[in-house]
Amino acid sequence: MDVFSPRRHRLRLLFVTVLLASLSAAVGCRSDTATPSSSSADSAATGAAPSPAAPTMPPPDSVTAADIPADSVTNERFQRVMHFARRANLAERPPGQAIQALGRYFLGRPYLVGPLDQTLDQNPPEQLVCRLDGFDCFTFDEAVLALARTVDDGSYSYDKYKDYTRKQAEEQGVLKNITRQIGGRRNPDKRYGFMSAHRGEYPQLESDSLYLCIQQVEKRLNRTMDYYYVPQDSIRAVYGKLKAGDLISTATDIDGLDVTHTGLVYKKADTTGLLHASTSGSVKISPDLQRYVQGVDSQIGIIVARPVFGEGESESASASSTR
Repeated sequence: MDVFSPRRHRLRLLFVTVLLASLSAAVGCRSDTATPSSSSADSAATGAAPSPAAPTMPPPDSVTAADIPADSVTNERFQRVMHFARRANLAERPPGQAIQALGRYFLGRPYLVGPLDQTLDQNPPEQLVCRLDGFDCFTFDEAVLALARTVDDGSYSYDKYKDYTRKQAEEQGVLKNITRQIGGRRNPDKRYGFMSAHRGEYPQLESDSLYLCIQQVEKRLNRTMDYYYVPQDSIRAVYGKLKAGDLISTATDIDGLDVTHTGLVYKKADTTGLLHASTSGSVKISPDLQRYVQGVDSQIGIIVARPVFGEGESESASASSTR
């Protein structure tokens, strides 16, 4: 699809599969209400045990994990961000520049493992989580985009920020995949299937209903999606077509998977880099996007999505798309 939205869904991938997450929720993946019936032994019997070649989270000593902060604490952090936004007059800047400035605000903020983690059987059920104390790569992009929309509409409202976070999870049209337009190459051999093939790496997939739903989503993607990416050795050639604040997902050659990491385009003078929550420990700027992608095993290129603001958002939401 040309237009897609990042879905925060209860599976919380080990890495970011933006489109897969989007469609899994779209087709109604829900957990079993009863205690999951499948055990670890059952998962192993289905061939779902972790693969040695599968991507893994960084070692525990390289990241910071923390409990979800109280909403009042996140509100205080939000107000400080809005104070910065007003002083920098971000509402008067192009959206991409505002996104970049807001992302820079969080430089040094810690990388968190599972920042949204909740349990399938918790009471009350899964809740919307907004946090600004730290991020994984996906929640960093998500938070910065929601903050930018709150600044763009002039409300500077914490409730609106939470509302935008929710809408980004539930509505299409907030991002437009521009990979093909900027010269991306089609990979006709890409197939989805990593999650169902590695069921044991996703605790929530102990739920049979979620597991069956993910299998259906993967089949649907394989039937309907065209996969375009900019190869890693061609990334510098498209620097002139990238804008500050564009969302970058790193394409992968891992079997069954589309992307493994995500961040924001960073532009300064002649620099085109990646502003991202890095598994090396914190939010940082990798100054050269192509060099960064080339330096990580299994990354083969990039997929580029542009945030949509204002009236174009509703127009893009109805557009047909190819990935």
